[in-house]
Amino acid sequence: MKSSIKILIALFLFQFISNIYAQEEEQSLCKIVTDEKSGKPMLIGLCSRENLTNDTSFSWWFEAEYDYYEPEDSIMKLINLDSVKIVCVQGTWCSDSRREVPRFYKILDMLKFDYSNFSLYCVDRNKKAEGFDIDQFIIERVPTFIFYKNESEIGRIIETPVETLEKDILNILKNVQEP
Repeated sequence: MKSSIKILIALFLFQFISNIYAQEEEQSLCKIVTDEKSGKPMLIGLCSRENLTNDTSFSWWFEAEYDYYEPEDSIMKLINLDSVKIVCVQGTWCSDSRREVPRFYKILDMLKFDYSNFSLYCVDRNKKAEGFDIDQFIIERVPTFIFYKNESEIGRIIETPVETLEKDILNILKNVQEP
C-alpha cells in the first residue's frame, strides 16, 4: 500500500514538473527585449493576446484602443471567417500596430473567431523575430494581417486599412472563389 502511494506521489510530481516546464517553453516563444531606438520594452516572437494585455508596457495602449473602437454592425453581420486562418505581424514599437491590432482583436472577439486559427508574430524594427522565419510572410510594413483559406493566401491588410478593418476584411472575403 505504501509503495503504491509513493508511486502515485512520484507520478503526480513528475506531471506537475512537466507542466511547469511546458509552460516555460510556451512562454519563451515570446520575449520582452529593449528597443535600441526608444529604450522601451518591445515584444519579439510568437506572442499571444495575453502578452499584450498582462504587461503594463503594452496593456495601456491595447486596452484603450480596444475599448475605443466600434466596428460597424452592418458590415460585421456579413463577415464569415469560418475556415479562415490569419497571421498578424506587428511591432509593439509601431504606432500603426498599437492602433490597428487591438481593433482587429475586437473584431475577432465580436465574430467569436476561433483563435486556434490566429498567429501573432511580434517583430523588431527590422521586421525580424529571432528564431522565427518572418521572411516567409514578405513583410514590408507593420502591422500586416494575412488571410489564408485552404492553405492559400487570399488577401492582406497592410499597415492601415483602405476603408475600415471590417470593410477590408469583408472585401478580402468577397474576392475568394469557392471551389
